[in-house]
Amino acid sequence: MAEKLFLMSLGCPKNLVDSEVMLGQLEKAGYQVVEEPEEAHLLLVNTCGFIQSAVQESIDEILALAEYKKAEATKKLVVAGCLVQRYGEGLQEELPEVDLFVGTDGFQDIVSLLHGQEPGALHLQAPVFLMDSSLSRKVSTPAHRAYIKVTEGCANHCSYCMIPSIRGGMRSRSLDDILIEARQLGKNGVKELTLVAQDLTAYGMDLRENQGPQLITLLKSLLAETSIPWLRLLYLHPIRVDKQLVEFILAEPRITPYLDIPLQHVSSTILQKMNRPYDRQNIEALLDMVRSRSEHVALRTTFMTGFPGETEEDVAETEGFLKKYHFDHVGIFAYSPEEGSKAADMPDQIPEEEKEARRDHLMKLQSDISLENNQRFVGQVEEVLVEGLSGETDLLIEGRTRFQAAEIDGCVYINAGQCSAGDFVKVRITEAHPYDLVGEVDGWDRE
Repeated sequence: MAEKLFLMSLGCPKNLVDSEVMLGQLEKAGYQVVEEPEEAHLLLVNTCGFIQSAVQESIDEILALAEYKKAEATKKLVVAGCLVQRYGEGLQEELPEVDLFVGTDGFQDIVSLLHGQEPGALHLQAPVFLMDSSLSRKVSTPAHRAYIKVTEGCANHCSYCMIPSIRGGMRSRSLDDILIEARQLGKNGVKELTLVAQDLTAYGMDLRENQGPQLITLLKSLLAETSIPWLRLLYLHPIRVDKQLVEFILAEPRITPYLDIPLQHVSSTILQKMNRPYDRQNIEALLDMVRSRSEHVALRTTFMTGFPGETEEDVAETEGFLKKYHFDHVGIFAYSPEEGSKAADMPDQIPEEEKEARRDHLMKLQSDISLENNQRFVGQVEEVLVEGLSGETDLLIEGRTRFQAAEIDGCVYINAGQCSAGDFVKVRITEAHPYDLVGEVDGWDRE
Protein backbone atom coordinates (compact mmCIF):
# COMPACT_ATOMS: atom_id res chain seq x y z
CA MET A 1 0.00 0.00 0.00
CA ALA A 2 1.45 3.38 -1.07
CA GLU A 3 2.42 5.85 1.63
CA LYS A 4 0.38 9.02 1.51
CA LEU A 5 1.80 12.53 1.34
CA PHE A 6 0.41 15.92 2.35
CA LEU A 7 2.44 18.91 1.16
CA MET A 8 1.96 22.57 2.00
CA SER A 9 3.93 25.13 -0.04
CA LEU A 10 4.34 28.64 1.35
CA GLY A 11 5.79 31.80 -0.15
CA CYS A 12 6.56 32.76 -3.73
CA PRO A 13 6.17 30.94 -7.09
CA LYS A 14 9.89 30.12 -7.02
CA ASN A 15 9.30 28.19 -3.82
CA LEU A 16 6.31 26.48 -5.41
CA VAL A 17 8.54 25.12 -8.17
CA ASP A 18 10.79 23.60 -5.49
CA SER A 19 7.71 22.04 -3.89
CA GLU A 20 6.71 20.59 -7.25
CA VAL A 21 10.15 19.03 -7.62
CA MET A 22 9.71 17.36 -4.23
CA LEU A 23 6.24 16.20 -5.25
CA GLY A 24 7.63 14.73 -8.45
CA GLN A 25 10.42 12.89 -6.65
CA LEU A 26 8.10 11.52 -3.99
CA GLU A 27 5.42 10.39 -6.44
CA LYS A 28 8.12 8.67 -8.47
CA ALA A 29 9.11 6.83 -5.28
CA GLY A 30 5.54 5.63 -4.82
CA TYR A 31 3.99 8.25 -2.54
CA GLN A 32 0.36 9.21 -3.14
CA VAL A 33 -0.68 12.84 -2.66
CA VAL A 34 -3.72 13.47 -0.44
CA GLU A 35 -5.55 16.72 0.28
CA GLU A 36 -6.06 16.28 4.03
CA PRO A 37 -3.17 16.01 6.54
CA GLU A 38 -4.97 13.48 8.73
CA GLU A 39 -4.88 11.01 5.81
CA ALA A 40 -1.11 11.32 5.25
CA HIS A 41 1.83 9.29 6.51
CA LEU A 42 4.23 12.09 5.50
CA LEU A 43 3.56 15.73 6.37
CA LEU A 44 5.77 18.10 4.40
CA VAL A 45 5.86 21.89 4.55
CA ASN A 46 8.07 23.97 2.24
CA THR A 47 8.62 27.20 4.12
CA CYS A 48 9.26 30.86 3.41
CA GLY A 49 11.70 32.83 5.56
CA PHE A 50 12.00 36.08 3.62
CA ILE A 51 10.50 38.43 6.23
CA GLN A 52 9.24 37.98 9.78
CA SER A 53 5.58 37.72 8.83
CA ALA A 54 6.47 34.84 6.50
CA VAL A 55 8.62 33.27 9.22
CA GLN A 56 5.70 33.40 11.63
CA GLU A 57 3.31 31.92 9.07
CA SER A 58 5.77 29.07 8.49
CA ILE A 59 6.10 28.37 12.21
CA ASP A 60 2.33 28.41 12.65
CA GLU A 61 1.84 25.89 9.84
CA ILE A 62 4.57 23.61 11.19
CA LEU A 63 2.94 23.62 14.62
CA ALA A 64 -0.47 22.95 13.10
CA LEU A 65 0.88 19.90 11.24
CA ALA A 66 2.69 18.78 14.39
CA GLU A 67 -0.72 18.35 16.05
CA TYR A 68 -1.56 15.64 13.51
CA LYS A 69 1.67 13.89 14.36
CA LYS A 70 0.84 14.04 18.07
CA ALA A 71 -2.44 12.31 17.31
CA GLU A 72 -0.66 9.63 15.28
CA ALA A 73 3.00 9.14 16.21
CA THR A 74 3.82 7.09 13.11
CA LYS A 75 3.47 10.14 10.88
CA LYS A 76 6.65 11.87 9.74
CA LEU A 77 6.94 15.66 9.74
CA VAL A 78 9.44 17.25 7.34
CA VAL A 79 10.26 20.95 7.10
CA ALA A 80 12.10 22.30 4.05
CA GLY A 81 13.00 25.58 2.41
CA CYS A 82 14.03 29.11 3.27
CA LEU A 83 13.13 29.03 6.96
CA VAL A 84 15.47 26.08 7.47
CA GLN A 85 18.26 27.67 5.44
CA ARG A 86 18.00 30.87 7.46
CA TYR A 87 17.66 29.52 11.01
CA GLY A 88 19.23 26.07 10.78
CA GLU A 89 20.14 24.47 14.08
CA GLY A 90 17.95 26.83 16.08
CA LEU A 91 14.90 25.16 14.57
CA GLN A 92 16.01 21.74 15.77
CA GLU A 93 16.02 23.01 19.32
CA GLU A 94 12.69 24.81 19.02
CA LEU A 95 10.82 22.14 17.03
CA PRO A 96 11.75 18.69 18.33
CA GLU A 97 8.60 17.21 16.78
CA VAL A 98 10.11 17.60 13.30
CA ASP A 99 11.77 14.49 11.88
CA LEU A 100 13.80 16.10 9.11
CA PHE A 101 14.90 19.63 8.20
CA VAL A 102 16.09 20.40 4.65
CA GLY A 103 17.40 23.77 3.48
CA THR A 104 17.21 25.36 0.05
CA ASP A 105 19.75 22.88 -1.27
CA GLY A 106 19.01 19.18 -0.86
CA PHE A 107 15.23 19.19 -1.28
CA GLN A 108 15.79 17.60 -4.71
CA ASP A 109 17.12 14.55 -2.82
CA ILE A 110 14.11 14.36 -0.54
CA VAL A 111 13.52 10.65 -1.11
CA SER A 112 17.01 9.56 -0.10
CA LEU A 113 17.02 11.98 2.83
CA LEU A 114 13.77 10.53 4.15
CA HIS A 115 15.13 7.02 4.37
CA GLY A 116 17.89 6.18 6.79
CA GLN A 117 17.92 9.50 8.66
CA GLU A 118 17.69 9.74 12.41
CA PRO A 119 14.72 11.77 13.78
CA GLY A 120 15.49 15.48 13.93
CA ALA A 121 18.16 15.32 11.24
CA LEU A 122 19.26 18.60 9.71
CA HIS A 123 20.38 18.73 6.09
CA LEU A 124 21.93 22.14 5.62
CA GLN A 125 24.58 23.18 3.13
CA ALA A 126 25.61 26.13 1.00
CA PRO A 127 22.90 26.75 -1.63
CA VAL A 128 24.34 25.81 -5.02
CA PHE A 129 21.51 23.67 -6.47
CA LEU A 130 20.06 24.74 -9.82
CA MET A 131 16.81 23.45 -11.29
CA ASP A 132 17.29 20.83 -14.00
CA SER A 133 14.79 19.54 -16.56
CA SER A 134 15.82 15.94 -15.88
CA LEU A 135 14.23 16.08 -12.42
CA SER A 136 10.74 14.71 -12.02
CA ARG A 137 8.37 17.60 -11.29
CA LYS A 138 4.64 17.45 -10.61
CA VAL A 139 3.00 20.72 -11.60
CA SER A 140 0.47 21.62 -8.90
CA THR A 141 -1.10 24.65 -10.54
CA PRO A 142 -4.18 24.22 -12.76
CA ALA A 143 -3.28 22.27 -15.91
CA HIS A 144 -3.51 25.32 -18.19
CA ARG A 145 -0.75 27.33 -16.44
CA ALA A 146 2.65 26.73 -14.92
CA TYR A 147 5.74 28.48 -13.63
CA ILE A 148 9.23 27.88 -14.95
CA LYS A 149 12.21 28.93 -12.86
CA VAL A 150 15.03 30.25 -15.05
CA THR A 151 17.54 31.35 -12.41
CA GLU A 152 18.25 30.67 -8.77
CA GLY A 153 19.58 33.03 -6.11
CA CYS A 154 20.34 36.72 -6.54
CA ALA A 155 23.32 38.89 -7.44
CA ASN A 156 21.83 42.08 -5.99
CA HIS A 157 22.60 43.12 -2.43
CA CYS A 158 19.74 45.26 -1.23
CA SER A 159 20.34 46.35 2.34
CA TYR A 160 16.98 45.02 3.60
CA CYS A 161 17.04 41.61 1.89
CA MET A 162 18.25 38.19 3.01
CA ILE A 163 17.71 36.35 -0.28
CA PRO A 164 21.42 36.10 -1.29
CA SER A 165 22.28 34.49 2.04
CA ILE A 166 19.25 32.17 1.90
CA ARG A 167 19.25 31.28 -1.79
CA GLY A 168 22.88 31.94 -2.73
CA GLY A 169 24.36 33.90 -5.59
CA MET A 170 22.60 34.26 -8.93
CA ARG A 171 23.00 31.28 -11.26
CA SER A 172 21.23 30.76 -14.57
CA ARG A 173 19.94 27.57 -16.14
CA SER A 174 21.23 26.84 -19.61
CA LEU A 175 19.01 27.91 -22.47
CA ASP A 176 18.78 24.35 -23.80
CA ASP A 177 17.66 23.01 -20.43
CA ILE A 178 14.93 25.64 -20.05
CA LEU A 179 13.68 24.85 -23.55
CA ILE A 180 13.45 21.13 -22.79
CA GLU A 181 11.17 21.84 -19.84
CA ALA A 182 9.16 24.51 -21.65
CA ARG A 183 8.47 22.23 -24.61
CA GLN A 184 7.26 19.49 -22.28
CA LEU A 185 4.98 21.89 -20.42
CA GLY A 186 3.55 23.01 -23.75
CA LYS A 187 2.91 19.39 -24.78
CA ASN A 188 1.12 18.89 -21.45
CA GLY A 189 -1.38 21.62 -22.31
CA VAL A 190 0.04 24.67 -20.55
CA LYS A 191 -1.43 27.83 -22.09
CA GLU A 192 0.25 30.38 -19.85
CA LEU A 193 3.89 29.94 -18.89
CA THR A 194 5.23 32.38 -16.29
CA LEU A 195 8.99 32.85 -16.14
CA VAL A 196 10.13 33.42 -12.56
CA ALA A 197 13.40 34.48 -10.99
CA GLN A 198 14.52 36.76 -8.21
CA ASP A 199 15.77 39.06 -10.98
CA LEU A 200 14.61 37.85 -14.39
CA THR A 201 16.45 40.61 -16.23
CA ALA A 202 19.76 39.20 -14.97
CA TYR A 203 19.19 35.89 -16.75
CA GLY A 204 22.35 34.66 -18.51
CA MET A 205 24.77 37.23 -17.09
CA ASP A 206 26.74 34.36 -15.58
CA LEU A 207 26.61 32.10 -18.65
CA ARG A 208 28.69 34.06 -21.14
CA GLU A 209 31.53 36.27 -20.01
CA ASN A 210 31.03 39.92 -20.96
CA GLN A 211 27.85 39.11 -22.91
CA GLY A 212 25.44 40.70 -20.44
CA PRO A 213 21.82 39.63 -19.81
CA GLN A 214 20.31 37.08 -22.19
CA LEU A 215 16.61 37.51 -21.46
CA ILE A 216 15.67 38.55 -25.00
CA THR A 217 17.60 35.57 -26.39
CA LEU A 218 15.66 33.31 -24.02
CA LEU A 219 12.34 34.84 -25.04
CA LYS A 220 13.09 34.50 -28.75
CA SER A 221 13.92 30.82 -28.23
CA LEU A 222 10.73 30.18 -26.24
CA LEU A 223 8.65 31.84 -28.95
CA ALA A 224 10.34 29.76 -31.65
CA GLU A 225 10.46 26.43 -29.81
CA THR A 226 7.00 26.37 -28.20
CA SER A 227 3.45 27.32 -29.19
CA ILE A 228 2.36 28.31 -25.65
CA PRO A 229 -0.08 31.21 -26.21
CA TRP A 230 0.89 33.41 -23.22
CA LEU A 231 4.35 33.98 -21.80
CA ARG A 232 4.46 36.13 -18.64
CA LEU A 233 7.51 37.62 -16.90
CA LEU A 234 8.12 37.92 -13.12
CA TYR A 235 10.16 39.99 -11.98
CA LEU A 236 12.07 42.73 -13.82
CA HIS A 237 14.77 44.73 -12.03
CA PRO A 238 14.40 48.46 -12.85
CA ILE A 239 18.06 48.99 -13.71
CA ARG A 240 17.96 46.46 -16.59
CA VAL A 241 14.58 47.27 -18.13
CA ASP A 242 15.66 49.17 -21.22
CA LYS A 243 14.10 50.36 -24.48
CA GLN A 244 15.18 47.23 -26.37
CA LEU A 245 13.53 44.86 -23.87
CA VAL A 246 10.31 46.88 -23.61
CA GLU A 247 9.92 47.20 -27.37
CA PHE A 248 10.58 43.50 -27.83
CA ILE A 249 7.93 42.54 -25.25
CA LEU A 250 5.31 44.90 -26.64
CA ALA A 251 5.91 43.74 -30.23
CA GLU A 252 5.29 40.07 -29.41
CA PRO A 253 1.58 39.21 -29.02
CA ARG A 254 2.40 35.98 -27.18
CA ILE A 255 4.26 37.84 -24.43
CA THR A 256 1.71 39.40 -22.12
CA PRO A 257 2.02 43.22 -22.00
CA TYR A 258 2.67 43.10 -18.27
CA LEU A 259 5.75 44.60 -16.64
CA ASP A 260 6.31 43.73 -12.99
CA ILE A 261 9.06 46.13 -11.93
CA PRO A 262 9.60 46.27 -8.14
CA LEU A 263 10.72 49.84 -7.35
CA GLN A 264 10.59 49.64 -3.51
CA HIS A 265 10.67 53.43 -3.13
CA VAL A 266 10.88 56.68 -5.11
CA SER A 267 12.91 58.83 -2.71
CA SER A 268 16.47 58.97 -4.02
CA THR A 269 17.74 59.21 -0.44
CA ILE A 270 15.89 56.07 0.68
CA LEU A 271 16.83 54.17 -2.48
CA GLN A 272 20.49 54.87 -1.77
CA LYS A 273 20.09 53.51 1.76
CA MET A 274 18.39 50.45 0.30
CA ASN A 275 21.40 49.94 -1.99
CA ARG A 276 19.14 50.11 -5.03
CA PRO A 277 21.30 51.30 -7.98
CA TYR A 278 18.94 53.98 -9.33
CA ASP A 279 17.22 57.19 -8.25
CA ARG A 280 13.92 59.00 -8.80
CA GLN A 281 15.12 60.47 -12.07
CA ASN A 282 16.01 57.01 -13.44
CA ILE A 283 12.58 55.67 -12.45
CA GLU A 284 10.70 58.49 -14.14
CA ALA A 285 12.74 58.13 -17.32
CA LEU A 286 11.97 54.39 -17.36
CA LEU A 287 8.24 54.80 -16.82
CA ASP A 288 7.96 57.63 -19.33
CA MET A 289 9.72 55.45 -21.88
CA VAL A 290 7.31 52.56 -21.25
CA ARG A 291 4.19 54.71 -21.40
CA SER A 292 5.38 56.40 -24.59
CA ARG A 293 5.63 52.99 -26.29
CA SER A 294 2.11 51.84 -25.45
CA GLU A 295 -0.88 52.72 -23.32
CA HIS A 296 -1.93 49.09 -23.43
CA VAL A 297 0.61 47.71 -20.97
CA ALA A 298 0.01 46.79 -17.36
CA LEU A 299 2.53 48.17 -14.88
CA ARG A 300 2.93 46.44 -11.54
CA THR A 301 5.31 47.44 -8.77
CA THR A 302 5.95 47.16 -5.03
CA PHE A 303 6.76 49.83 -2.47
CA MET A 304 7.99 49.67 1.10
CA THR A 305 6.91 52.00 3.90
CA GLY A 306 8.82 52.73 7.09
CA PHE A 307 12.36 52.05 5.89
CA PRO A 308 14.87 53.45 8.43
CA GLY A 309 15.08 57.21 8.07
CA GLU A 310 11.94 57.54 5.95
CA THR A 311 10.29 60.91 6.60
CA GLU A 312 6.79 62.24 6.11
CA GLU A 313 8.19 64.07 3.08
CA ASP A 314 9.33 60.74 1.63
CA VAL A 315 5.84 59.30 2.10
CA ALA A 316 4.34 62.37 0.43
CA GLU A 317 6.76 61.85 -2.46
CA THR A 318 5.51 58.29 -2.92
CA GLU A 319 1.92 59.52 -2.74
CA GLY A 320 2.52 62.06 -5.48
CA PHE A 321 4.30 59.44 -7.56
CA LEU A 322 1.34 57.05 -7.36
CA LYS A 323 -1.00 59.82 -8.46
CA LYS A 324 1.25 60.72 -11.37
CA TYR A 325 1.90 57.27 -12.84
CA HIS A 326 -1.35 55.42 -12.08
CA PHE A 327 0.11 51.91 -11.77
CA ASP A 328 -2.27 49.09 -12.64
CA HIS A 329 -1.18 46.91 -9.73
CA VAL A 330 0.74 47.92 -6.59
CA GLY A 331 1.82 45.96 -3.55
CA ILE A 332 2.77 48.04 -0.51
CA PHE A 333 4.53 46.44 2.45
CA ALA A 334 5.66 47.70 5.82
CA TYR A 335 9.45 47.40 6.16
CA SER A 336 10.61 44.45 8.26
CA PRO A 337 14.02 44.74 9.99
CA GLU A 338 15.48 41.34 9.18
CA GLU A 339 18.20 40.10 11.52
CA GLY A 340 21.48 39.88 9.60
CA SER A 341 20.58 42.56 7.04
CA LYS A 342 22.42 45.87 6.91
CA ALA A 343 19.20 47.84 7.21
CA ALA A 344 18.32 46.22 10.53
CA ASP A 345 21.26 48.01 12.14
CA MET A 346 20.57 51.41 10.60
CA PRO A 347 19.60 54.34 12.84
CA ASP A 348 16.19 56.04 12.77
CA GLN A 349 14.09 52.88 12.77
CA ILE A 350 10.37 53.66 12.36
CA PRO A 351 7.80 52.41 14.95
CA GLU A 352 5.65 49.53 13.71
CA GLU A 353 2.41 51.46 14.12
CA GLU A 354 3.73 54.28 11.95
CA LYS A 355 4.90 51.86 9.24
CA GLU A 356 1.45 50.30 9.09
CA ALA A 357 -0.31 53.68 9.11
CA ARG A 358 1.79 54.84 6.16
CA ARG A 359 1.12 51.58 4.35
CA ASP A 360 -2.64 51.80 4.92
CA HIS A 361 -2.72 55.41 3.73
CA LEU A 362 -0.96 54.57 0.46
CA MET A 363 -3.03 51.43 -0.10
CA LYS A 364 -6.24 53.45 0.23
CA LEU A 365 -4.92 55.89 -2.35
CA GLN A 366 -3.93 53.07 -4.70
CA SER A 367 -7.34 51.42 -4.31
CA ASP A 368 -8.97 54.57 -5.71
CA ILE A 369 -6.42 54.69 -8.54
CA SER A 370 -6.97 51.01 -9.37
CA LEU A 371 -10.73 51.55 -9.56
CA GLU A 372 -10.23 54.46 -11.94
CA ASN A 373 -7.88 52.35 -14.06
CA ASN A 374 -10.32 49.44 -14.19
CA GLN A 375 -13.25 51.61 -15.21
CA ARG A 376 -11.65 52.12 -18.62
CA PHE A 377 -12.32 48.42 -19.38
CA VAL A 378 -16.10 48.74 -18.97
CA GLY A 379 -17.74 48.18 -22.36
CA GLN A 380 -14.60 46.67 -23.86
CA VAL A 381 -14.14 43.08 -24.98
CA GLU A 382 -11.03 41.42 -23.55
CA GLU A 383 -9.47 38.02 -24.13
CA VAL A 384 -9.67 36.04 -20.90
CA LEU A 385 -7.97 32.81 -19.85
CA VAL A 386 -10.53 30.92 -17.79
CA GLU A 387 -9.40 29.61 -14.39
CA GLY A 388 -12.58 27.73 -13.46
CA LEU A 389 -15.32 28.11 -10.88
CA SER A 390 -14.87 31.04 -8.54
CA GLY A 391 -13.60 30.44 -5.04
CA GLU A 392 -16.27 32.87 -3.85
CA THR A 393 -19.34 31.17 -5.33
CA ASP A 394 -20.20 28.42 -7.81
CA LEU A 395 -22.44 30.93 -9.59
CA LEU A 396 -19.41 32.74 -11.05
CA ILE A 397 -16.47 31.69 -13.21
CA GLU A 398 -13.05 33.27 -12.74
CA GLY A 399 -10.60 34.21 -15.44
CA ARG A 400 -7.77 36.66 -16.13
CA THR A 401 -6.88 39.10 -18.85
CA ARG A 402 -3.35 39.56 -20.18
CA PHE A 403 -3.03 42.37 -17.65
CA GLN A 404 -3.60 40.17 -14.57
CA ALA A 405 -1.11 37.67 -13.14
CA ALA A 406 -2.31 34.57 -11.31
CA GLU A 407 -2.36 34.61 -7.52
CA ILE A 408 -1.13 38.20 -7.11
CA ASP A 409 -3.59 40.40 -9.06
CA GLY A 410 -7.34 40.60 -9.34
CA CYS A 411 -9.43 38.56 -11.75
CA VAL A 412 -12.41 38.72 -14.11
CA TYR A 413 -15.66 37.28 -12.74
CA ILE A 414 -17.74 35.87 -15.59
CA ASN A 415 -21.44 35.90 -14.72
CA ALA A 416 -22.94 34.84 -18.05
CA GLY A 417 -21.85 32.42 -20.74
CA GLN A 418 -20.39 28.95 -21.06
CA CYS A 419 -16.68 28.19 -20.77
CA SER A 420 -14.31 25.80 -19.05
CA ALA A 421 -10.98 26.05 -17.25
CA GLY A 422 -8.19 26.56 -19.75
CA ASP A 423 -10.40 28.15 -22.41
CA PHE A 424 -9.59 31.48 -24.01
CA VAL A 425 -12.84 33.44 -24.33
CA LYS A 426 -13.84 36.94 -25.34
CA VAL A 427 -15.46 38.67 -22.38
CA ARG A 428 -17.38 41.96 -22.48
CA ILE A 429 -16.59 43.85 -19.28
CA THR A 430 -19.71 45.20 -17.56
CA GLU A 431 -18.46 46.25 -14.10
CA ALA A 432 -15.23 47.53 -12.56
CA HIS A 433 -14.06 47.22 -8.96
CA PRO A 434 -10.75 48.30 -7.39
CA TYR A 435 -9.05 44.96 -8.07
CA ASP A 436 -11.51 42.85 -10.08
CA LEU A 437 -13.62 43.11 -13.22
CA VAL A 438 -17.01 41.58 -14.01
CA GLY A 439 -18.22 40.57 -17.45
CA GLU A 440 -20.00 38.10 -19.66
CA VAL A 441 -18.93 35.97 -22.57
CA ASP A 442 -19.25 38.22 -25.61
CA GLY A 443 -22.31 37.42 -27.68
CA TRP A 444 -23.94 35.36 -24.93
CA ASP A 445 -27.72 35.57 -25.12
CA ARG A 446 -29.20 35.74 -21.62
CA GLU A 447 -32.57 34.78 -23.07
